[in-house]
Amino acid sequence: DFEPFFNRGLVLGLLQRGYGELSNRDPAILDYIQAGLRLIMSCPSVLELFELLQVEALRLCLPRGRKLSLAFCQQLVRSIAHFQSQGSREAELRLYVSQVTQVSGLLRSVWKAEPDTLLPSLQELFAVISAADTSFEPSVALASLVQHIPLQMITVLIRSLTTDPNVKDASMTQALCRMIDWLSWPLAQHVETWVIALLKGLAAVQKFTILIDVTLLKIELVFNRLWFPLVRPGALAVLSHMLLSFQHSPEAFHLIVPHVVSLVHSFKRDGLPSSTAFLMQLTELIHCMMYHYSGFPELYEPILEAVKDMPKPTEDKIKLILSQSAWTSQSSSLPSCLSRLSGKSETGKTGLINLGNTCYMNSVIQALFMATDFRRHVLSLNLNGCNSLMRKLQHLFAFLAHTQREAYAPRIFFEASRPPWFTPRSQQDCSEYLRFLLDRLHEEERTLKALSSTKTSESIMNEESQKQEAVHKAQVFAEAPCMGSEERTLIEKMFGGKLKTTICCLNCKSMSQKEEAFTDLSLAFCPPTSLENVGPKCVERSEVKDDCVVQTNTLATSPAGETLLNNLEVNGGCDTIMNEGTIKDFSTEPNSENTTNSELNKVQDNRDMSQRLVGKNTLSVTDLLNYFLAPEILSGDNKYYCEKCASLQNAEKTMQIIEEPEYLILTLLRFSYDPKCHIRRKILDNVSLPLVLELPVKRATSSLAVVSGGCSVVVHSGVSSESGHYYSYARNVTGPCTVVENELDTEMPREWFLFNDSRVTFTSFQSVQKITSRFPKDTAYVLFYKKQNSTCGFNTNSANGLWVNGDPPLQKDLMDAITKDNKLYLQ
Repeated sequence: DFEPFFNRGLVLGLLQRGYGELSNRDPAILDYIQAGLRLIMSCPSVLELFELLQVEALRLCLPRGRKLSLAFCQQLVRSIAHFQSQGSREAELRLYVSQVTQVSGLLRSVWKAEPDTLLPSLQELFAVISAADTSFEPSVALASLVQHIPLQMITVLIRSLTTDPNVKDASMTQALCRMIDWLSWPLAQHVETWVIALLKGLAAVQKFTILIDVTLLKIELVFNRLWFPLVRPGALAVLSHMLLSFQHSPEAFHLIVPHVVSLVHSFKRDGLPSSTAFLMQLTELIHCMMYHYSGFPELYEPILEAVKDMPKPTEDKIKLILSQSAWTSQSSSLPSCLSRLSGKSETGKTGLINLGNTCYMNSVIQALFMATDFRRHVLSLNLNGCNSLMRKLQHLFAFLAHTQREAYAPRIFFEASRPPWFTPRSQQDCSEYLRFLLDRLHEEERTLKALSSTKTSESIMNEESQKQEAVHKAQVFAEAPCMGSEERTLIEKMFGGKLKTTICCLNCKSMSQKEEAFTDLSLAFCPPTSLENVGPKCVERSEVKDDCVVQTNTLATSPAGETLLNNLEVNGGCDTIMNEGTIKDFSTEPNSENTTNSELNKVQDNRDMSQRLVGKNTLSVTDLLNYFLAPEILSGDNKYYCEKCASLQNAEKTMQIIEEPEYLILTLLRFSYDPKCHIRRKILDNVSLPLVLELPVKRATSSLAVVSGGCSVVVHSGVSSESGHYYSYARNVTGPCTVVENELDTEMPREWFLFNDSRVTFTSFQSVQKITSRFPKDTAYVLFYKKQNSTCGFNTNSANGLWVNGDPPLQKDLMDAITKDNKLYLQ
């Protein structure tokens, strides 16, 4: 009977208005309420009355005065940090959120009444979330306070926080991680604004280690919040800022890549306008990231398939988006990133850490490392005590072969091999680097041999000449049975070929011939805009001024200008078009000396060939070789000075490969000069890459086809020569190279690898062939082909019988260094 009388209305009236002459603060009122509660202690309504008493107690007990108000606010912040929901059902969670909102509203009221309590309250808040006590995790209910902090205070508070010397990096990292956790609070407002402001503030004071650690720890959690509509807008804002600011490494982006496709499909199934709008924003962000971190086709292809029907941002828009938020990590990021590298991947191959735009070196080194015979020759050299570049290359190859690290940092080799005109940490040309490296190795060995040949008898050698003798002995390497001269350097033996150039005066028919050594051939694309008025091989300067696709030599030469081994960039009097040629049925083709066709027929034949090449949907490497070796008519401004005629004459220039290398290096000249815009453009044409390439070789007495098998492909990803990224595909060839064309259908699994700086993954030759069709700005740039059925190299038992079909045993000092490094790494 008493329960209906002693109800919520009665108790609330007593607490707020009192009773009769008794005020609401009279102790008798509380005595009466306490007595009434005892009478209904076993009734259900007592719980409702207890809740009412809690609220009213807070209302009655609010302190008066700044000192008491401040203590109250700080205690309230600490109390909210302990709030936890006691249930998991929706109704219970809604009640919990509602109660937290009421308490945070109380704190807002105090801040409004006593503005001086706001800053100390925020300091208490930071102290709670930055505490390193792992036994206590502050409640995400603290997020309910953020919406009550005036946004105009952000700049001052963040600057104060990030520049405070008393705030340690570990505390800041902890606080930022917990603020990111607040994105889970369903009614939180402005949390993303504060998180992004703090991230920007840390970048402004170059706290890159904190940014890297927090991003890698929390980016998957942020991405996971995109599944929930209530918190999706804030999560997407933070995710976008994290990814667009963290541009020095793909590590953060690749953490969320495996989760993208399922989320995209979920948005599509949802079909709600809000989901579609968010999907468009997410798609734009993902396109920006895939553009920036190119070279991961296997990772990105499922995503491209999932978003293929969504609008794709233009390249200009992507560049604009990428340029807005990025911070430069410089060297401070490397220790943090290196510490996260685990052991070798399932490929068993070691990646190379990017030291700051050094992908041009990493891609080339991996291609050379996968050139098996070359690697084995380098590893077999006895170079102990020698400080040569070859010794550093041997050291690098040894670590790539035997380290337990997932990726190795080639700092010493980079400093030793970087061309002096290459600006550190800037974009460079991998082909130019490769040529410089091979030339340096070649000249170094030649110089050491020349020094050793001038030594006097051992009895009168001084200490310095003894050192030279030791260096000379260190350079002695296993002679290949297929190579003739012992004076040839290792680079000549592995990569050196010979090319003969013949120029025939079309007036007197006299000929001049010259033989040149090469380590790589540069293959140009036939310029379609110059075909109507000229032959395919030579264009007069006056005829190409206004064309916008003229192929030029984009590869710088060494300042010394004395290199013996050159790539064949033979211009033959025509600086704007590279010298290329034609492959026909070379088993029956007569020598050029016996050709009797008229000049007119030759020009017409060449024009027909060029038009056939331009008309093809997809050029092949064979087509480009055809163009490289086709006869060239020297006319107009490029006439040939004939000694016999003693005047400038029209002439025909032909080129023939007369000696093939063990490893054929082909560079596809994709960068053309636009004279109208005065910039270099990239030729994005897809080029079909044959697994087997027949190279025509003209011997003194016969012609033959030397068959080469695909070994490595360096890919340039980008739309200009000034920017982009390099990565490489390489084939694992452990025995004699006997590739056949139908091997595409019977290819051994796990035979091809994709090397992208630190990351190494399995791939296939089909992936190599399709790369440009799937990713239009990713194009083959430098190709390595291995001569098939070669008897050269380490394909049989070594001289001492210690190893077969594998790398030679390392010298003790190298093996000790690797063992020490592996032990340090495991520790």
